[in-house]
Amino acid sequence: MLLFATGCRSYHVETSIENHSGAAIRLLEVDYPSASFGTDGLAAGAVFHYRIQVQGSGPVKIQYTVGDDHQVRITGPILSERQQGNLEIVLLPGDKVEFQPQLTGGS
Repeated sequence: MLLFATGCRSYHVETSIENHSGAAIRLLEVDYPSASFGTDGLAAGAVFHYRIQVQGSGPVKIQYTVGDDHQVRITGPILSERQQGNLEIVLLPGDKVEFQPQLTGGS
């Protein structure tokens, strides 16, 4: 019983994407080790929250569309299994993205 209580821990990363680009974006996708998530659109000034569980290790990759079908693709920090905490992704003007990880743990 003690093994069950201490051995089954689920590690999560609370992720938020803040659109400070000054314009609405479309087709937002975030890829991370072993999975991805996204939304059809994110208005200027809006925030999208999503909880992830990292399996394996690898970079965060974000892509989205702005304006006249201009696609932005950026690679961010490396995530690894057993990390937990928060990851803020801030979309900025000029096709820039700022990643603000506050994570602990890892494999």
